[in-house]
Amino acid sequence: MTELTIHLPGLLLAYSAFLLSILSPGPNVLAILGTSMSGGRRAGLGLAAGVSAGSCCWALLTAAGLSALLASYAAALAVIKVVGGLYLLWLAYKSFRAAASVHDLAATALAGGRRGPFGYVLRGLAIQMTNPKAALAWIAIISLGLQADAPLWVGFAIVAGTSLLSLLIHCLYALAFSTAAMLRLYGRARRGIQAALGAFFGFAGIKLLSSRL
Repeated sequence: MTELTIHLPGLLLAYSAFLLSILSPGPNVLAILGTSMSGGRRAGLGLAAGVSAGSCCWALLTAAGLSALLASYAAALAVIKVVGGLYLLWLAYKSFRAAASVHDLAATALAGGRRGPFGYVLRGLAIQMTNPKAALAWIAIISLGLQADAPLWVGFAIVAGTSLLSLLIHCLYALAFSTAAMLRLYGRARRGIQAALGAFFGFAGIKLLSSRL
């Protein structure tokens, strides 16, 4: 079997986990939606670009750190997978709880008034880089696709793929949700989306916890 065939299932699982995590309307997504509605698409796109840049930074830092750790201590992957698996199960619980909630989405614009395009980029970058949950999220995502004997290109493929997905999806949010009507439409589908996310995160968490090194 080729290296690509061996590592492709893990890569696809990591991409899927990241993509579905973006579909869950967390604080960063809600900030993009609110900013697009109040400040226009250009402001929303600037914030989306900053959030995406922050995601790329977290991915690079996590991939580099885990690769360096595994290069010295291959057995550390077992601990990393336990941490990542438990975090995915926590995300599953939160998704199911959100699906059961009847509260609507609350998209709000950023405080501090209007900014220039670059100001929104910097604000988005700051929001993402200061997110205390980002480290755990990226450990879970990257550990889905990373094995103890994985070559360097696997980590690079995870970073590149998730960075591209982040930019595309966040910018799509900024473009599509610049109107209140689209936000209401998404709100009606929210509970079904959250339930599906909960099922996937539960599956990924169990798979990660039960995987063999």
